[in-house]
Amino acid sequence: MLNPIDLIASLGVVPVIAIERVEDAVPLADALLEGGLPVAEITFRTDAAADVLATIRDARPELCIGAGTILDRDNLARAVASGARFGLAPGYDPEIVDAAKAAGMPFCPGIMTPSDLSLAAARGVRLAKFFPAGIAGGPKALAGISAPFAHLNIRFIPTGGVTEATIGEWLALKAVVAVGGTWIAKTEDIREGRFAEIAKSAASAVRVAKQALEKRA
Repeated sequence: MLNPIDLIASLGVVPVIAIERVEDAVPLADALLEGGLPVAEITFRTDAAADVLATIRDARPELCIGAGTILDRDNLARAVASGARFGLAPGYDPEIVDAAKAAGMPFCPGIMTPSDLSLAAARGVRLAKFFPAGIAGGPKALAGISAPFAHLNIRFIPTGGVTEATIGEWLALKAVVAVGGTWIAKTEDIREGRFAEIAKSAASAVRVAKQALEKRA
């Protein structure tokens, strides 16, 4: 079995999901799997996040689940206990980076500036989330920000403002492992039970990402 980061890298895209109800967890997992996207970042933006993670862990273990928006040690502990295999955060907090390392969880803190990246790199971070990717300047900005750190082989997951139409631009950067996609399984689509649409969005994202990765190879 691939480790979570290698799996994400092989796909080129990870859905970023805010889900409100535990009863939607299994239908969501099934939709992603049907679309050929066996990974999901469940964000701690809702009260249901930990229970959703645990439900998917138990009911659909073939879906590699991670936790997003980990802002404090409590959420990190809940994510680990609920079966999250990787974690992400919108910003860089050395305390959370250290706690995730101690817990054995692959963790991707957020950066937006060279200063953020300097601090994260000094802490041993070699996988960072570029957030919010769209308003932070897009692929050109990440290319410029990351250039002085290229010798450290730091890799990135741009998230926030990424769309299916821009997947190719992001994945053209060799330092980009994958993009985070909030459009794949929107909160309102989950709420309204539009799981067939989510499956289609997942399949389309996987197809576009695969083409981009093949072009980069």
